[in-house]
Amino acid sequence: MSAPAYPEPRRGAPAALARAATRFFRSIARWTLGIFGELGRRVLFTRESLRALGEPRTYLPLLAQQMRNIGVDSLPLAGIVAAFIGAVTAYQTTYQLFPGVQYSVVGWITRQSIVLELGPLLTALVLAGRVGARMTAEIGTMRVTEQIDALETLAYDPVAYLVVPRVLAGMTMVPLLTILAIAIGITAGLFTVLVATEVRLNDYTTGLHLTFTTFQVYYALIKATLFGTSIALICSYEGYVAETGAEGVGRSTARAVVISSVVILLLDALTALYLARKLAP
Repeated sequence: MSAPAYPEPRRGAPAALARAATRFFRSIARWTLGIFGELGRRVLFTRESLRALGEPRTYLPLLAQQMRNIGVDSLPLAGIVAAFIGAVTAYQTTYQLFPGVQYSVVGWITRQSIVLELGPLLTALVLAGRVGARMTAEIGTMRVTEQIDALETLAYDPVAYLVVPRVLAGMTMVPLLTILAIAIGITAGLFTVLVATEVRLNDYTTGLHLTFTTFQVYYALIKATLFGTSIALICSYEGYVAETGAEGVGRSTARAVVISSVVILLLDALTALYLARKLAP
């Protein structure tokens, strides 16, 4: 009786495994270097923006126009979003209460939700989509049409001319829009509960004053300032390094909106973890 035949081991298997492992680690290395390289380029761009603050004659004449583009032109959209959020928050809070709870809780929860979280966060996300995309498209178009190169030829600093006024406008107007959004949201919540629920004016206003401190306003303004700065810096950078062609500008615009939205959410979480513990009385 003959012995059973067994398949011979594949001599090329160790070599194939080694090649696969090499390709895997190379891809990890490229991915890691790409991330750190991108972070480094953004840090250098931020440093250039800080340096360009020393050229006020270049960016101050453009500041008012950028403040209008970011703040005044965005007011209707931010107001509509804030009104709906305030109305829905107050209405949903009213019908989540169990029997025996005072209706003043509706005003308190609405104020806390809008002032501390929904007002700054949703205003920034709306502006990231509207204003951020516009910034990236404008600067990206100037890049691909070589207008930025023309600015350098005319002895203008393109960072001071294009980036700094947008960053300063974002730092200034996003907090102001946030204050208006908070006021609109709380007012919309008041009208909603007065018309559609059994909550009365005295109940709602009592809840608005309950445990209110000025820290809550400072907290919202700090978050709004961080959000506005990040939107302007990220979107300006993506437009500044846009690739040639309409497809490159479109890619940069989409990337700017996504990255700025993620950064806003990350900053929101970090401020909630740090400021709420360190600065609260």
